[in-house]
Amino acid sequence: MARERTQQQQRKRPGGPATAIKRRNCYFCKDKIAEIDYKNVAQLRRYISEKGKIRSRRITGACRRHQVQVATAVKRAREMALLPYVAEGVEERSGGRRDRGDRGDRDRDR
Repeated sequence: MARERTQQQQRKRPGGPATAIKRRNCYFCKDKIAEIDYKNVAQLRRYISEKGKIRSRRITGACRRHQVQVATAVKRAREMALLPYVAEGVEERSGGRRDRGDRGDRDRDR
């Protein structure tokens, strides 16, 4: 009998969710938007990070169908030069480290 209890206790996995996880609803499903337009840059900027990367579904809360449409629309907007491929002026690094190949003791004019 004691053996059965220990086996049942071992089956439960530790580290499970202690509280209920709040699911984010898809913005496009809520507003019943069927197609995402690549020309609507203001809407697409919500789905791009500061560095210019497309944010994941986990972050945006979009459903799979609309996340695929967002990614396609962002790529089309980049191709048409409505959105940048990378963010401008984000060259600052933490820790004060230099980039590879950057030698502060040499002149760049040579």
